[in-house]
Amino acid sequence: MSSKARQRHGQLRLITAWNKPPMAWYPAVLETAAGEIAAEESPEHIAGTLQAEALKAVEDEGVAATGQVVDSDSPASAILDAAKDADLVVVGSRGHGGFPGLHLGSVSTQVINHAPCPVLVVRSETS
Repeated sequence: MSSKARQRHGQLRLITAWNKPPMAWYPAVLETAAGEIAAEESPEHIAGTLQAEALKAVEDEGVAATGQVVDSDSPASAILDAAKDADLVVVGSRGHGGFPGLHLGSVSTQVINHAPCPVLVVRSETS
């Protein structure tokens, strides 16, 4: 995808949406089954790390890119808000939902149905 953006002198805008589960606090300290203590990182920190890795990968390809980490109860709404002036939206086919047999997740379905521009749904190699 980034090579097509480079060929067309396009710019990618990477949106990473996260939210904090109700009643959660971070860093959460957990005890593993083996009795070890482990600290769990916050969703905001994980989202920031994913965003930085994605931006680096795109920039390594020579494509202009910007990124935004959004605190949102609805990932679909965050993507649709960012898509208001987009020419194309690209989303993954499956996230972290509880139904692995589905071909489309709830976020990609909402984006497809409400986006103001074409939507490309990308399946991972393991889907």
